[in-house]
Amino acid sequence: MVHALPIQDWLALHFPVIDVRSPGEFQRGHIPGATNVPLFSNEERAVVGTIYKQQGRDPAMLEGLRIVGPKLANLVEMAHGVAREGRIRVHCWRGGERSGSVAWLLDKAGFAEVATLRQGYKGFRNHVLAGFVGPIELRVLGGYTGTGKTETLKHLSDRGAQVLDLEALAHHKGSSFGGIGEAPQPTTEHFENLLWNAIRDLDKARPVWVEDESAMIGRVSLPRDLFGQMRAATLYFADMPVDQRIERLLEDYGGSPPEQLAEALVRIAKRIGPQHCQRALEALGHGDLRTVVSITLDYYDRSYRHGVSKRDPGRVVVLPAAADDLPGLAERLIRLP
Repeated sequence: MVHALPIQDWLALHFPVIDVRSPGEFQRGHIPGATNVPLFSNEERAVVGTIYKQQGRDPAMLEGLRIVGPKLANLVEMAHGVAREGRIRVHCWRGGERSGSVAWLLDKAGFAEVATLRQGYKGFRNHVLAGFVGPIELRVLGGYTGTGKTETLKHLSDRGAQVLDLEALAHHKGSSFGGIGEAPQPTTEHFENLLWNAIRDLDKARPVWVEDESAMIGRVSLPRDLFGQMRAATLYFADMPVDQRIERLLEDYGGSPPEQLAEALVRIAKRIGPQHCQRALEALGHGDLRTVVSITLDYYDRSYRHGVSKRDPGRVVVLPAAADDLPGLAERLIRLP
C-alpha cells in the first residue's frame, strides 16, 4: 500500500525513513535518522536537471529511466535493509517524481506499507523553521570562558532538568578554539534540522536550560527566533575566579596539537591585537600554555562582558561558582524558582 501524507501525519509514523535525493543534497541537510538511498548520483542528477531545463520533462524522464534501470534491484535491496516489517517512509525534494517512482517500485516489490511525504524535504524544512517561532521557557547559563558551562549542563541533565546542548549539536565550543578535537560541523541547514529534532522531544511546560551563545557557533547560525528568545531570557551568570578558569582551560586544551592552537590564535589576531597575538604565539612555541591562555582570556572576557552589558540588568542573576563544585552549582540552579 502506498499513501502520500502531510508532514504532521508522516512524522507521526514510526517507520524508518529513506531519502532518495542525491548524496550532495543529503549532505547539505536531511531529516535526522534518515538513510540516504539515492536514485541518482550527484553527477546524474545534474545531467537530468540540465536536460529538463533545456529540453523539457519527457526527455529528462527518459534519461532518468536509462540511468535508474540498472539500479532497481539494488535500490529495493537497500530499502529492505532499512525497512521495519515491510514498512517504510520515503521522501525526495518536492514529494514528486523521485519519491513517487520509488514508492511505486517498493509497493510492486511487496512492501507492506510505503508512506511518501507531500511537498518532500522542502515541506519538512518549512516545518522546521516554523518550529522555532513558538515560545520556549528558556533559562540561559552564562559565564566567562572556562567556567565549565557545558559540564554544568550535564549535571543539570543528570538531575532531571531539560537541557538543550547547542554546542554538541553544532560540533563546536563557540570560540576560535572551539573546533579543536570536534567532528566536522554540519551545515547551518542540517544544524537547524538537528536542533528541531532535539526541541520537539522537550516538554514545553517545563523550563529548558541552554548555554549562552552568540548568534554563530563556529560556522553555523542559530535560528533568529530561537536566538531572540535566548537574549530575552534570564541569564544565570556563573562567576568563577580567573585562576580556576585558567586551570580548567589548560586541562581541556593542554593536549591539543600546537599547530591547531596556533591557527586558532591567528584567526583572532586582529581582535586580541597583533602584538598580543605574537606574544601568545611565542609562548606557545616555548610550551608556555599558561601565558597563551591568559592572553586569550583577556580578550574573551572583555568580549563577553560587552555582550552581557546589552542585556536587561534585571534579568541577569550572578551566582558564585567554583571549579571543584560544578555539581553544587547545578543543584543551586535547579532549585531556583
